[in-house]
Amino acid sequence: MELSKVTLEIFSKLEQKWLYHCEGKKTRVLSIDGGGTTGIVAGAALVRLEDQIQAKTGDSNARIADFFDIVVGTGIGALLAAMLVADDGSGRPLFTARDAVDFVSENQKEMFKAKRAGVFRREMRFSGKSMDAVLRGVFRRNVGGKDLTLKDTCKPLLVPCFDLNSSAPFVFSRADASESPSFDFDLWKVIRATSATPSMFKPFKLTSSDGKTSCLAVDGGLVMNNPTAAAVTHVLHNKRDFPSVTGVDDLLVLSIGNGPLSGPSRSHLRRNGDCSTASVVGIVLDGVSETIDQMLGNAFCWNPNDYVRIQANNTAETAAEVLAERGVESLPFGVKRLLTETNGDRICTFVQRLVLTGRSSLPPSPCKDSAVSPLVNGR
Repeated sequence: MELSKVTLEIFSKLEQKWLYHCEGKKTRVLSIDGGGTTGIVAGAALVRLEDQIQAKTGDSNARIADFFDIVVGTGIGALLAAMLVADDGSGRPLFTARDAVDFVSENQKEMFKAKRAGVFRREMRFSGKSMDAVLRGVFRRNVGGKDLTLKDTCKPLLVPCFDLNSSAPFVFSRADASESPSFDFDLWKVIRATSATPSMFKPFKLTSSDGKTSCLAVDGGLVMNNPTAAAVTHVLHNKRDFPSVTGVDDLLVLSIGNGPLSGPSRSHLRRNGDCSTASVVGIVLDGVSETIDQMLGNAFCWNPNDYVRIQANNTAETAAEVLAERGVESLPFGVKRLLTETNGDRICTFVQRLVLTGRSSLPPSPCKDSAVSPLVNGR
């Protein structure tokens, strides 16, 4: 009996070393969907993620940014993503996951303050000035009052929007910002750009730090509500920051949704049988997210454990409900499988693998000396 225990312990340690050796080569990607104004699903997942990282490492100062190599987000997801990697000036994140989620909850009414617009004041929109003030306040260092830019992040960050000037998607990235001031933008403006949903806000105009690049932005969710594919593509082609990545086999991806926006209760038809504008926007956002999830499910079909998608399937209203829901996995040919594990369980399992890979070895800020090759159209 004792020999059996010793043998089991030896094989367990050998397995851990083998896993560490294999996992250590993987690049870790965190992607957060846009959608909605509350970010309940993403908030619940991120808090659980960081709590589990701290529990598994025994380090109360451990942060999500310590164990991911790149973070990407759209809309409300971009706000959370940027808060997780915003640099406090010493290479450490300005906010914990809980602080970021609490901030969104406490400032939701101020960020999305309704006002009447239009000739007869019949249209309801959100106040751009109110949103601007909140975002500018959060992405500013206490010392010196400096507005943070894309370069002021402790890990690579990607944020998409749609540029009306070029009629094409535009992806803000730290990689581009570190290459040229023509692609370095204030962080608060980047988040404002990706959040400018047409039915809620007017298009938002922003200019790079050197004034040479401008963008008239609307919500990135219209084209990349689930930005995971953009993150994977970026990593595969950005040889400066990720020189060892040659394919999806080298990636470990956590994609976090924000719940469906076009459920039966929200997809009401008008009396004339037409869909409302809000319903159409919801269908677009959900359709984009589901399509990307299916694509990633196909791409990782030979190594499904390397791609984990956390998404609420029902109208969860609390963090506890989100984490208690059973997870869903996308399979090839558009099939979905309901898992026995809950969303909370899946995050715990993912963190076990994440911690085995160790902390990220990427530099906290752009390092020209480590360049392997210059980026070409790196966005």
